[in-house]
Amino acid sequence: MNRCFFTAIFILLTAGSSFAQQHSFMINDTSFLLDGKPFQMISAEMHYPRIPRAAWRQRMKMAKAMGINTIGTYVFWNLHEPEKGKYDFSGNNDIAAFVRTAQEEGLWVVLRPSPYICAEWEFGGYPYWLQKEKGLVVRSREPQYLQAYENYISQVGKQLAPLMVTHGGNILMVQVENEYGSWSDDKTYLDINKKIFINAGFDGVLYTCDPAKDVAKGNLPGLFPAVNGVSDPEKMKAIVRKNNNGKGPFYIAEWYPAWFDWWGEQHHTVPAAEYIAQLDRILAAGISINMYMFHGGTTRGFMNGANCYDTSFYQPQTSSYDYDAPLDEAGNATSKFMQFRSVIAKHLPRDQVLPDVPPAKKTIEIPAIQWQRATSVFDILPKPTLSKTPLTFEDLDQAYGYVLYRTTLSGNRSGLLKIKELRDYGIVFVNGEKQGIVDRMQKKDSLFIKLPAGTATIDIWVENMGRINFGPNLLKNKKGITEKVTLDGQELKDWKMFSLPFDNISSIRFAENKTVHDGPVVRKGTFSLEETGDTYLDMSSWGKGCVWINGHHLGRYWQIGPQQTLYVPVEWLKKGKNDIVVLELLKPGLEELHSLERPVLNRPSMARIP
Repeated sequence: MNRCFFTAIFILLTAGSSFAQQHSFMINDTSFLLDGKPFQMISAEMHYPRIPRAAWRQRMKMAKAMGINTIGTYVFWNLHEPEKGKYDFSGNNDIAAFVRTAQEEGLWVVLRPSPYICAEWEFGGYPYWLQKEKGLVVRSREPQYLQAYENYISQVGKQLAPLMVTHGGNILMVQVENEYGSWSDDKTYLDINKKIFINAGFDGVLYTCDPAKDVAKGNLPGLFPAVNGVSDPEKMKAIVRKNNNGKGPFYIAEWYPAWFDWWGEQHHTVPAAEYIAQLDRILAAGISINMYMFHGGTTRGFMNGANCYDTSFYQPQTSSYDYDAPLDEAGNATSKFMQFRSVIAKHLPRDQVLPDVPPAKKTIEIPAIQWQRATSVFDILPKPTLSKTPLTFEDLDQAYGYVLYRTTLSGNRSGLLKIKELRDYGIVFVNGEKQGIVDRMQKKDSLFIKLPAGTATIDIWVENMGRINFGPNLLKNKKGITEKVTLDGQELKDWKMFSLPFDNISSIRFAENKTVHDGPVVRKGTFSLEETGDTYLDMSSWGKGCVWINGHHLGRYWQIGPQQTLYVPVEWLKKGKNDIVVLELLKPGLEELHSLERPVLNRPSMARIP
């Protein structure tokens, strides 16, 4: 094929417009063309589930104020099909509404619905239940996986194919697979991917993206090759030409202005000055770009992923996805935003004037929290599942959260308790008294315990800290106690498993002013507001856990940092009474909780890891 040529005619209804305006979008050998003229995509990556739905429009207006003309987003399989065959495109998961909002704001969309997304997201976006299917292998031609994949993409197509430019929408391009060249090089698998997308109704421009060294492996002839992580224009153009019959156009699908954080390491920041010249050269060369991330937002709930590039370490990521991005976690312009805006403005058409940058959002401090109720987690255990050997989260049909493993045995002895292949963090109790911590991140899988005379009950509270989202260990992602527990080398049998997903805090039974002496505790309280605004809960004196406000899960906290605060968006607060629930794992007696008007992301001390 001498010429890669895609044409789409569509009607764009702009906000406030009383007439329809026709546009054409195509790709030729050198450029993206909009209405027959070269079009340089200056795209901002931001993810709808990491932003409260009520704040989507504000974030998009901020993008336009920096000179952005396109929004890039992944589509998250584990949100849209949390259980096999059960689909959810409602509320914050309404990706079609996100795309329409972008259209109303005059923004194009580059869609990234590859089943695997990485994105520092739980299991790289895959739903946990895929691991329950015996023999299923993700990112392969294994029939069960391909069928699950096709079922899901067909549902995504029902939501989003009508919003392609070919059908009157604002989606310009759709990504097929994601950095596949970093995983394998099976062209037959990539061709199957392509056909699944086409059959789902995605009949416009399809593309792949890979790091520079993996483009040849990850691209399929006939699909437009994009490159990730390259800032040198000539190097980038050479890579594309080599993999696209000597032709363009040229698109950096992920250009990184900073980086993400994980627990126990420093907050990553890079001065804008280190990127200014890069951005200027890229735009001057006519290369299109997707800034990853323009706005990171927050990975709420239990949806953070984890690094595990080899078996020697495991690094769960923080809930804050601030990313040191141009737009901060709360959606405010940073110094990096203003400096990037100046660069982008130099390369815009002469008649284009950027909107004024909206002022920073109002922040408030929450008054003292009044804790009315509390309960020990040991007092709210559900009916257990029984098994000779420990069962994984997947065996228990549980996606996220916590499982309490319990066994009883004859006491009056001591020894080394060892948990083989703990996934990921455990607190050990004997007869309700805390013995210590086991932690995959610290490579600590055992501790010395003493059992009193008589019958002794061993409890192991296990937290899923996030499934691996990138690298060769993607297929090793089951959670809980995944092999066995031994005491002085003798395997312990006859286990009770109590599932505690903490996905419905409204059902928790609380006691009035209960004093909790040891073990995980859940506290419930209220605070009243005369006015609302963004705020941050100061968790620096707390131990480890998570927080809900007015039913919204804000994310995890952990005293080891770097994240010391939890962002509370104004959209989830209300005037008058507000409810707050805290699950605290390590400091059950702690009650004092305050807020701050700004986040704290500091350098942690690994020595403080409990």
